[in-house]
Amino acid sequence: MADGELRRDPASRGPRDGRDAEGAGTGTGAVNDVEDAQESDVARRRRRAQFLRELHEAKQLRDRVQPRRARAARMRQQMRMRTFRW
Repeated sequence: MADGELRRDPASRGPRDGRDAEGAGTGTGAVNDVEDAQESDVARRRRRAQFLRELHEAKQLRDRVQPRRARAARMRQQMRMRTFRW
């Protein structure tokens, strides 16, 4: 799946988008608010996990494509860790 497909296709975003359009004016009470909050939290965590997976994959790709820059970054990180004091 390409990166842009997820952003362009609203059907692939999850169940929350469709339900908001259907029940926008119902106002059935606090029970739905709690369900929405829990579902939105689950959806947010799912989106965050997907983002972090893609970020990690992009960093690995960049490291493979630019090995000299990746090695220099590793050396800088090692130096920071060696000179760090509690």
